[in-house]
This record gives sequence, structure tokens and C-alpha cells, in this order.
Amino acid sequence: MGKYEKNTITQDGQLLLKKAEKDQIETVWERYKAQLPQCGYCEMGLSCRNCVMGPCRIDPFGEGPQQGVCGADGDIIVARNLGRMIAAGAASHSDHGRDLVEVLAQVAEGSAPGYEIRDVEKLKRVAAEYGVETEEKEPAEIAGELANAMQEDFGTRKKELTLVSRAPEKRRELWKKLGIMPRGIDRETSEMMHRTHMGVDNDWQSLLLHGLRNSLSDGWGGSMIATEVSDILFGTPAPKPTTVNVGVLKEDEVNIIVHGHNPVVSEMVLLACQSSEMVELAKEKGAKGINLAGVCCTGNELLMRHGVPIAGNHLTTELVLATGAVEMMIVDYQCIMPALGIVAACYHTKMISTSDKARFPGMEHREFHPDNAKELATELVKEAVGNFEKRGNAYIPVEPVNAVGGFSVETIVGALGGTPQPLIDAIAGGKIRGAVGVVGCNNPRIKQDYGHVTLTKRLIENDILVVDTGCAAIANAKAGFKVAEAIEFAGPGLKEICGSLGIPPVLHMGSCVDNVRILVLASALANALNADISDLPLAAAAPEWYSEKAVSIGAYAVASGVYTVLGPMPPIAGSMNVVKLLTEGLEDVVGATFAVESDPEKAAVLIRKHIEDKREKLGLTFVKV
Repeated sequence: MGKYEKNTITQDGQLLLKKAEKDQIETVWERYKAQLPQCGYCEMGLSCRNCVMGPCRIDPFGEGPQQGVCGADGDIIVARNLGRMIAAGAASHSDHGRDLVEVLAQVAEGSAPGYEIRDVEKLKRVAAEYGVETEEKEPAEIAGELANAMQEDFGTRKKELTLVSRAPEKRRELWKKLGIMPRGIDRETSEMMHRTHMGVDNDWQSLLLHGLRNSLSDGWGGSMIATEVSDILFGTPAPKPTTVNVGVLKEDEVNIIVHGHNPVVSEMVLLACQSSEMVELAKEKGAKGINLAGVCCTGNELLMRHGVPIAGNHLTTELVLATGAVEMMIVDYQCIMPALGIVAACYHTKMISTSDKARFPGMEHREFHPDNAKELATELVKEAVGNFEKRGNAYIPVEPVNAVGGFSVETIVGALGGTPQPLIDAIAGGKIRGAVGVVGCNNPRIKQDYGHVTLTKRLIENDILVVDTGCAAIANAKAGFKVAEAIEFAGPGLKEICGSLGIPPVLHMGSCVDNVRILVLASALANALNADISDLPLAAAAPEWYSEKAVSIGAYAVASGVYTVLGPMPPIAGSMNVVKLLTEGLEDVVGATFAVESDPEKAAVLIRKHIEDKREKLGLTFVKV
């Protein structure tokens, strides 16, 4: 299998790459190789196509001043491009949040059959933050008023977003002082697109500062709203046992895969799969039942709340189809490769797209809306069951790995006795050195899961608690880090704490939009200490990131005071001024910086040094690394 080991560390991935080659299926790795060498100007952020006087490019090795047609130099072009990446990423997660708010409003109106308020207590808590009176009101009335109040955060001109009140007071004052307090979710993204239009903001520093403001509108606005409304509608996650990797597929059952990010679709599909009528129909067709599994973040949403198994993360999506065992894949939006329709056509798999804003080649479009979702989900599951008879030989090469997911902030604080103080005591006493959020996607530039798994292993063996989300969380689950027995991978202090609480040393906190749970937990720790987030021994890492959403996430993490280490280099190397500001200068501005280190072994050392430095400044025991 040596030929395939350079692409992925996973056994199922290697075996299915071999099968895909035999089946003459082109995967993301072949397409990546076909693009080499990639454009050096684009890789360094030095190409500009913001107007049709161009496209322009700056030669970093050219003699004399280098400018585009309009006169923009490398600093301006790099900052513009980075700003537009942040804007796109912030828009993606925030639009996800808007979709959920609209469903909440329709639930309140009674026009969304199948959906309901699953966590009334959280509904009331969040409503109170928005100034919505809850006494002597029915949940539907509260939900309607909360939905209206949340919609105000998207468009109405305000001085600041509602949920920034969760951030430590010192952090909020810093944002005000710097002029980067987010005012409106849509406003900051729209302003970034305006600033980066030709002839508007041509100061690279002010462009980057607004980029931070734009990202904060995502982290403390759109994404946070998405997570909170998901909990209200579908239930706040609590620990659930599950299984992961391609082995979760069943040879003798109808296999349905949900893919994307929006639980509005996947929750209805789950209900349909569980109906006795559909299960009986499956048995009539010769199957033992219906097996629903997820990939990517809609899979994480189902795992967190229901324990639904996950077949894989981003780079596994084509390989899941190559098993020949999938009757139907249902997608919504984000991180869905257009190539999936081509791969599915080589097998019997039906591909269904469901979002009014996301269509794909080779997929049948069946649009989900709150008023038809329950009925349409049943229709699709019925069609998937009917497709079982067309299945040829299935190849499911591995057994699934056990995992536990569902660690919301409420669950973690609850396990600590209702207060973050025991975690603070463990950190102060040195049994837990600090905590790191390992997040982000897969990228074919990096061996699949190697960055996530290697970094995580090095951190927990050094008594650093890891919380993770998204594709990183799936990678660590496949590696066996998400069960109580995984404390054997941990250092003695972390092993003791996790053992006493009965939790794994790596806590699955949800989908990539749920990175905001990490912000909320960090704020709770800082508030308990009357400190700022930047004072704490915390860090974040995205070892295999690829998307514009990851740029926004990284920016709001740093702007919130969290040191963040990236694996792949962002397209900024064409401006050493931008590089220096992001990796050094922001320390004096927001109390945190980015670092770039593609080797996860070295990234672990950077993070350990950062954590020990923060511990020393807090007067805690210093341990040389």
C-alpha cells in the first residue's frame, strides 16, 4: 500500500484509493497533481482580478517598484485578497446561521412541520440575552421574538452585535479601542467587499484591521447564532457513543449518506430513516434495515446530537462512494466537491442536492424548505430504499472505530460540577498544562489526517487538553482518541483528570461552525479569572485547512486573543509587511498572532512554548520544552 500512504494515513483511505484506481475513478489527489505546478503569483497572493483593467500580477523578484495597472503594490493586493477570503468565509458561516434563524421563525409560526423546539431552557437563556421577555410565554412566542431579534443582528445598523456580551469585558474594550467591534453581520462583509473594490481602501493595515472586524462578525455573530439556534431546534449536544470511518457502512442495509453543513436537512432525513414504514419497506426489498451515516460537518451535527456514525471527512467523500455500497448521498452546502456527481455515476448511487443556493453537476435537485422538508425527506429515503436492489458488489474494507461525541459547553461545564473552576484548578496545578482547539479541514497538499492526528497526539501526551471540531474531529475519532480508553495516550496529569471525569483527552465539540463553542468556553474561563482570553494558556491550530471559512475562523480566533498555528501557508507571502503584521505585530494589537508551521511535530513545540509562556506570566510553574 506504499503507493497510497503518501496521500492518507488512514487504512480505509489507502484501500479505497487502490479500488478507485482499479475502477478508473479520478479522485481529488489526481486532480491536485494535474494542477501542478500551481500559480506562484496566486500562491503568494500577488495576483489581482478585482477589475478588468487587469488581471494584474506583481513579480516579487522583479527590479524596481512593482505595481498593477491601477498602481496597487504587493502590500495592497495581498491585503485585498486576504480581506476577500475573510469576507467569503464569514458570509458562508453567517448565511448558514441566517438559514437556521428563518427556520426558527417558521417553527414559531407553525409552518415547519416536523421541526420543534427541542431545548426550551436554552431558548429562554438565549432569548434573555437578546432582551426578550420569557415569563408566562409559550415557547413558540419566545421563538418568534428571538428570531426577529437575531435577524436584527444581520442587517440593522447597531453599535455592536448582541452576543459579543459573552466576551470578557477587557476584550470588548480592546475591540472598541481598535475600532473593530462588529456592528452587523452583513454590514462588515459588505463593507469589506466595498473596501477592496478598486479605488477605495488602499492602506494595507486598515484593510487587515477591517478583516479582523469582519471575522468577528462571523465568530461572535453568524456562527454563534447558528450554533445556538441549532441547539434550540435540535437539542443541545450531550455525550453520545458512535462509530467512525468507512466501516460504518453496512453490506446488508440501505446506506444513506448526508453531506454538507446544515442540520435542517439531515435532521429530517434521520427522522425518515427511523420511521417504521421505511424500515419495513427496506426489509421488503431484501435489506435488514436503513443505515444513515454522515460525512463532514452535517455528519458532525448528527453525531453530536444522536450518535449517528460518520463515514469520513472532506477527502474521504469520493472514496465513500467508491465502496459501491451507498444507495443515496444527500447534500446541502459547503465543502461538497462538484466531482461527486461524476464519481457516483460510476456506481448505482443517487446524488441529491437540496439547497436553493447550491446546485451541482450530476445531481438531481430536490429543494428542501421548512414547509416541505419532512415530506421530501420521506420521499428520498423511499427512493434510496428502492435503489438497494441495484447495488452491485460492495467493498467495505475495514471495521469501524468507536468514538464519543457531544461535548457542548453545557456538557463540559456540567461534568465539572456546573462551574469552570475545577478546570481552572487543574490548569493552575499543572495537571493540565493548557488547552488547544484543533480545527479545520483536509487538504490534498498534506497527507490526509496526518497533521490533525500527529499534532493532537503530541499535545495530549504533554498534558494539554484538546478540543476539536469539523474534519479535525473526525480525523481524531478515526485515530481512536475519542473514547475513555484513549487516556493511555495522555500525559499523567491529563490522564488523571480525564480518568476521574470519565472523558477522553480529546473532546468532540461539533461541526466547524461550532468553533464558537470554544470561544464561549474560553470566555467562561477568562471571566472566572477576571482576565482576558489572551492571558490564558490556550491556543488553536488548523493543520490541514483549505477553505475561506478557515481564514475567517483563524482571524476571529486571533482577534479574540487566541494564538493560532496554521499548517498550509495563506496566500500572503508576497507581502512581508502583511506577513510580519500577522505573525508578529498583532501581538501588540490584539494580544495574539498567527504562526505557520506545516510540520505538526514542530507546530506542537510552538504551541507548548506558547502555553508555557502564558503559564509563566500567570505565575504558574514553568516547564521547559
